Amino acid sequence: MKKLIICCCLLALLLGCKKQHTYPQLTNKDVTKVLDQMTQLMLRDVTNPPLAARFYSYACISGYTVVSLNDKNVISFKGLLNKFPDIKKPLDSGQYSYQLSAILAMTGTAKKMQPSGKKFKAFEARFLDSCRKIGFDDEIIAHSQSYANQIIKQIMPYAKKDRYNRISNYPRYTPLVKEGSWYPTPPAFFAPVEPYFKTVRPFIIDTCERFKPVPPTPYSTDKNSAFYKLLNDVYVAGGANLTQEHRDIANFWDCNPFNVKNEGHLMVGLKKISPGAHWMGVVGIACQQSKLNFSKTLEIYSMVAFGLTDSFIGCWDEKYRSNRIRPVSAVRNLIDSKWNPMLQTPPFPEYLSGHSYSSSTAATILTYYFGPNYKYTDSVENSYGIPPRTFTSFRQASNEAAISRFWGGIHFMDSVNNGSLLGEDMGNYIVDKLKKHKVQPVK
Repeated sequence: MKKLIICCCLLALLLGCKKQHTYPQLTNKDVTKVLDQMTQLMLRDVTNPPLAARFYSYACISGYTVVSLNDKNVISFKGLLNKFPDIKKPLDSGQYSYQLSAILAMTGTAKKMQPSGKKFKAFEARFLDSCRKIGFDDEIIAHSQSYANQIIKQIMPYAKKDRYNRISNYPRYTPLVKEGSWYPTPPAFFAPVEPYFKTVRPFIIDTCERFKPVPPTPYSTDKNSAFYKLLNDVYVAGGANLTQEHRDIANFWDCNPFNVKNEGHLMVGLKKISPGAHWMGVVGIACQQSKLNFSKTLEIYSMVAFGLTDSFIGCWDEKYRSNRIRPVSAVRNLIDSKWNPMLQTPPFPEYLSGHSYSSSTAATILTYYFGPNYKYTDSVENSYGIPPRTFTSFRQASNEAAISRFWGGIHFMDSVNNGSLLGEDMGNYIVDKLKKHKVQPVK
């Protein structure tokens, strides 16, 4: 017995003397830095709105998966996301920081998926230098990178199986030659964007037709028809009669990556973020304002990214089913051949309003997390020279985003209203899923 006691004491002494690896904790701001960098690359690549949401989603999946394997308070995506695989915990990587691994999993996934992803190398180098300055040693950084790489290798096949890579094999989409149907609009007359996005596997909804809207108001040249009233409304409201407040709102929510400007014989592209990028920016503002921890911040970013992607899948399904003409084309054909809307029309069919749909989805998810009366100041567009706006709720913001499309002259009112309704339905569906999986709101 005496020998046993001595052995136990020696073992305890040895364990106590073993070198303990310590490292700083990362914060919600570090997660935001990665997503902000993704947004900057999207500006460079002119990434379209549906694809941008998809990129955010997979980067978040990689980072969140690392967290879920290391933080007992975070659930797995297994069972929540469609066909999400069993993720094997990486082999012994030595002493690592799971938070740093999560960041490196996000950047590594973005590097592989975004067209200009290689430019993430410079961001990673700067980020790791900042980690060294606050106390991370090279051994922990190396082990954290190894852990991240093993996660990325398991997530990338899941991304590949969502069928997006098959889109390039589909026949080139040709606009319908039919009265009242969409066709490319001025000034750039871009080809239609993502006509087959409905074929991509959704993240949480089961099918692109889960939330199918009522059909759009039928096209008509009859001046007494319901369509002509919609047309005249947008012609009047989206033209010279706009108030300064309406102009400010339309400009704030423009978010058109395809915006161009004619300068003499040149057509110059203007850098603007996508609607999804704007809402991901709002997530960052809310998480920092509420001082959320690293894990909860990454969770909320992920859920909003999934909601945005699924809303674009559902919305794009309807866009290329109804193929409705844009206001600028209809007004010029039927009312005023020289009319220009305040905002530049994006290159895809009119019904439903994608900004109304995706904004309502994002707002519903954020309301679940932060509550119905969450006041915040949206400064996402500051770097583009657009002043911030303050909102008393996410719903107020999404309603403003929706009506901005009408005042901007790029959507009819039934498209705005029905887009908002469908987005809210989808958001509630996703929230119900979160509740079922015991994902908790912010306390």
